[in-house]
Amino acid sequence: MIKIYTDGACSGNPGRGGWAAIIIDGEKIEKISGASENTTNNRMELIAVISALKYVTEQNIELFTDSKYTKDGIEKWILNWKKNGWKTANKQEVKNKDLWTELDILANEFEISWNWVKAHSTDEL
Repeated sequence: MIKIYTDGACSGNPGRGGWAAIIIDGEKIEKISGASENTTNNRMELIAVISALKYVTEQNIELFTDSKYTKDGIEKWILNWKKNGWKTANKQEVKNKDLWTELDILANEFEISWNWVKAHSTDEL
């Protein structure tokens, strides 16, 4: 099983942002990252997960994120968003639909255990 730790951040919201992922496959540890000039924190969180999933080929993944937006979105909200034509419960357009649709496709290619970790904690790899 591969373990993936992801994070995204933004200075200003929107503003300059970055994302990173640590991918652990046995003894092998890979680090990937990226940045964007005009983005949001939530977009960076989603891009971190998407980028990590594009990087791996192993089917069984234990994924760790400090983003409840990402974890709850993919585990709880996305089914209703799709059923409601990508509208929220308040009948608003789902923000970051482009990333959610990409993540939905990718997530269905893997067996993923989604885990939330407290941000800036001492959670060890």
